[in-house]
Order: sequence, then C-alpha cells, then structure tokens
Amino acid sequence: MVECPACTKQVQSSKINDHLDSGCETFVVENPLASSPCPTPSASTQTNGPVSATQKRPASSFFLTPSSKRQATSNIVPTPAVNGTAGTSKPNPAVKRSYDEGPGHDSSDGDGDGDGGGDAGGNKSEDMPLAPRGPVAKKTRTKANRVAPLAERMRPHSLDEVFGQELVGPNGVLRSLIETNRVPSMILWGASGTGKTTIARCIANQAGSRFIEMNATSSGVAECKKLFSDAANELTLTGRKTIIFCDEIHRFSKTQQDVFLKPVEAGTITLIGATTENPSFKVVNALLSRCRTFTLQKLTTEDIQRILARALRSELSLESSPPPPPLDEEFLAYLANFADGDARTALNLLELGISIANRGEITKEDMKASLTKTLVYDRAGDQHYDTISAFHKSVRGSDPDAALYYLARMLQSGEDPLFIARRMVVIASEDVGLADNSMLTLATSTFTATQQIGMPEARIPLAHCAISLSLASKSTRAYRGLSNAFAALREPGVAALPVPIHLRNAPTRLMRDLGYGKEYKYNPNYKDGKVKQDYLPDDLLGRRFLEDRDLGTEIDPDLVMGDA
Repeated sequence: MVECPACTKQVQSSKINDHLDSGCETFVVENPLASSPCPTPSASTQTNGPVSATQKRPASSFFLTPSSKRQATSNIVPTPAVNGTAGTSKPNPAVKRSYDEGPGHDSSDGDGDGDGGGDAGGNKSEDMPLAPRGPVAKKTRTKANRVAPLAERMRPHSLDEVFGQELVGPNGVLRSLIETNRVPSMILWGASGTGKTTIARCIANQAGSRFIEMNATSSGVAECKKLFSDAANELTLTGRKTIIFCDEIHRFSKTQQDVFLKPVEAGTITLIGATTENPSFKVVNALLSRCRTFTLQKLTTEDIQRILARALRSELSLESSPPPPPLDEEFLAYLANFADGDARTALNLLELGISIANRGEITKEDMKASLTKTLVYDRAGDQHYDTISAFHKSVRGSDPDAALYYLARMLQSGEDPLFIARRMVVIASEDVGLADNSMLTLATSTFTATQQIGMPEARIPLAHCAISLSLASKSTRAYRGLSNAFAALREPGVAALPVPIHLRNAPTRLMRDLGYGKEYKYNPNYKDGKVKQDYLPDDLLGRRFLEDRDLGTEIDPDLVMGDA
C-alpha cells in the first residue's frame, strides 16, 4: 500500500497510476489493515497488544513529492506517555496548499500554535527555517535603503513624481498608453540620468505586471531564453503579463537582439529597452519595427533644481528649517547647471556635498572646486561627435570664439588632441581649400607638433591653427568638385567608360602597335604648355565638375532681415 500524494488516501501500489488517472476516486483501500499483511514487528517494537493503526508501513519514497517526504517525518506528533507506556505517533491532518503558497508555506496564523510542521509545543521544525517577518524584515529593508546612493533613494515611485519628461506628463502620449493598459514594447532613448529606468519601473507598478530587470552588459542569450520561458508559463497559469526592462540594450550584438523578436512579436513579453545611443545605429531594424521608440528630453536646469531641492529636504528633514549655509539655493543652482541635464550626476554631487558640509567649516567656493573638477563629457558617445561637429561648423562659420570654446571643452574633458588635429587637417582642405593653400600646411604642421610635444603644451598650436582656420577665407571648390565627380560615377555606365586611346599607357610593343598613346601631345614640348587635346572620355566631353565660384550663391533670409 502507498499513500496517494494528491489525496493522502491508501491505495495499492500497483494501482496508484490508475487511481491518479481517475481523479482519486477509484482503487481506494477503505481498511488498509485488513487488506495488507501486518509486518513482523522487530524486537524493539514488539508489544503485548495488537499492532497500532498508526504503525502502518511507510509509503514508498518513489511516489512522494519532496513536500510529502517532509510531511512523512515532520508531521508525526508523539502523544504523551500514559501510565509509563510510550504513546504512539499521530500524523497531523494534511493541509492543502494553494498555488500562491507553494512548498514550505507556513499555514499557521502567526502565533506559533499552528500545525504547519510544528511540534506539540508549537516550536517550528529545525530543518525548515522561516524567513524573517515583521520588524526584522522592515529593519533589513531600512538598512539596505540607507546604504543605497542618494540617487537611488530619491527615485520616483509614480509618474507624477517624474520631472522634465512630457511623454509621461498629464497629456503625454506614453502616459495615455499606460493609463489605458495598452503598454507597447518600446525603446527609451535618452542621455544618462533622464529617467529611463525610473519610467520603466513606474510603468510596471501602474500596470500591475511582473517586472524583471536585466542589463545587457551582464546577461546572455541563455538567461534571456529562460526569462522568456518563465514569462510564457506565468501568462498561461495566472494570465499576468511580464515586462522585461533591458538596460543598455545597445550592448547586445545583433544576433543577441534577434532573440527578442519572437517573444515580443507573440506578446509573450513586453520589452522596454533603454539606450543612450542612437537606436537607428545600435538596434536592429527588425526589433525597432516591433517596438515604439520614445526619445527622452534632456532635463532642464529648473528640473534638476527641483530634484535637488526635494532630495535635500528628504535627506536633512528640512520641512520647516532652512538648509545649512553651504547648501543654499544658489549652490543647488550651481550643481544643476554643472550636471548638464543628468539628474543622477546632480544627486551624486549633492550627496558628496552633504558629506563634506557635515565634516566641519568649509566655504561654498571650496565645495564647488572640490565637486566639479571635470566636465561632463562622454568620449565614446553622442557628445563626442556632437562637440567635434560643433567645433567644425564654428570654424566653417568663421567664428573663432565658438571654435575656441569647443576646443577648450574637448581638451578639458580629456579628448584625444590628435583627434582634433586630424579634423583640422580636413577643415583646411574642405572649407578653406583653394582660398588659402597655406592652411593645409599649417594644419599638418599642427598635427605633427601635437604628436611630438603632447599635452598640455599642444593646446597652444591647436588654438593657433583653430583661430587661423576660422579667420581664413573659405573656398569649397575642391571639395565640391570632387563630390561632383563622385556623383557622375553613380550614373549608369559612366564608371565603365573607356579611357581615350591617346591617353593610355603603352609599355609593350603590342600596345604601341595598337596605337596606345600614339597621338598624345606632351604639353611641356609646346609653348606655354598649351595644346588642343581632349582628356575626358567621349561621352563626357564638355562635362565640368570644378565650379568657378568658391562658395554658394544662396542668401540667408535671416541675414537680410538683420541688415534691414
């Protein structure tokens, strides 16, 4: 006989499968003692009376689940001895658990007197320790919250607390989708500290979905597939959707990103990807077509100030009293301007400022100097390209002041000076060009000087070249002429036109016999080097690529209005 793991009734071992298939209704042994032979008692268990009903054979462990095995040992409660005779063991009644309770759930009501695996005195079993509850768990959460950085402690918990993003504002597009429970898979594109992770968590809280966070820098395809499988099971069993927030999704390779295609398209998961890079370049088109891209705006100085003021009140409990002198409103405005739209940077600086202020007497200027030694600049991200682009366009626009500003900004932030010097060599030919041929020589000399002497002295020839290029006359004839030639090659058949026979090289006798180079006129043999001779293929005769004008002919309407 064995005990059924589902209904705990006694069933013949050979009929256990049929019993389970019938829904635990057939093949039940009503009187187990009558239908099964009594085992021969050992010397240690022999008594003068009949065998107790509680001394039945234990069920085979093959048919027991792990929880049933624990009940087989922990739910046997010894009865007190009567008249010096040891009592028999009495099994506790089986308690059916719900799906949410799961294995090992404590069914007692919290007073230690329940029957969920306890002994006769209400003490919990030693092999089933319970998780801390009540004040202990609260203390653990409080301690963890205190250890977290200020930026994490001040993270908003609802969309109403998110500053500076119209997408989740009262009339925002994303806000309306969230409130109508139509959250699509999406890519959140924005700079660091603009609220991508915060918005994703707020969406999960408001939608009531299962929320999983992962980072592309530490996750692989195997982990993603397991998450997809768990999400499918959760959707099938409970009907609850799963939101997977993937931070730094651009760090996944294109092959790894393809793993998300099927579960996103099938609706198994709702993907929220966060990236600081342009999704058009870093996310595969197939995934972009399945997701909506939302661009988060850079936080304004006023938004950063509001965030800092709220954090300062929360950190110092300054509901009624003003903040300490170094941490006044003017200092918060300074940090907000320096953060460059990054709320995390601003909060980290504020946290450090509070620590410095608590150490003792320190002036506001000393705090500013110690907190803001470097500028906010990402040498590998969009700022790297945006800043060098602004520098190039300032030189092209003959604005030496703007060129010096962007040059200093790049150098102060640790940009490679050779990268700037190479760009100025390009500017010398692309923008100054034929108007002042000496600028190319100056730019190449600047590159050599920068390579030889290095920083910080190299900043001087770099500034020299940048100012000279800004003040020089501009001509794009060479640049536009080459562009026109490339444009002609894209026309059908132009790239394969035969070279005129008199311009071909004739290194062998056979080629000379074929007339290669025979009618070519060597210009130095003629007066002033002038000859009447065609150099373009026949189909391009009369075609001009180099234009006569150095610059364009359009007139800026804003300039006309300014002169008027």
